Amino acid sequence: MRVLLDENLPRRLLGLLGEDHAAVTVAKAGWKGKKNGELLAAAEEEFDVLLTMDRGIEHQQNLSRFDLAIVRLVAPGNTYEDLAPLMAEVDTAIRRARPGRVLRVGGRPR
Repeated sequence: MRVLLDENLPRRLLGLLGEDHAAVTVAKAGWKGKKNGELLAAAEEEFDVLLTMDRGIEHQQNLSRFDLAIVRLVAPGNTYEDLAPLMAEVDTAIRRARPGRVLRVGGRPR
């Protein structure tokens, strides 16, 4: 799967994704600063999954119109230490992800 890590995620998470995933950051893709709708439109052309912590993405966008799956991480913060423990579950979610849908990984943030 081709995975895009949103700007709000530490790039060190790339090393924790399964070897069968080709993953890059939004910055590496050259899309830093793009707003959600613009980012989703660009990402659907090159990626299968967007990995993000953006809580509002599913409410602010009509995701069914994008050929892109969203895996949304739910954690107390967006530090590597908060997110690294979720990465095994993220790997499973990426495999189950379907375009136009959101899969949540993790627990309720404090």
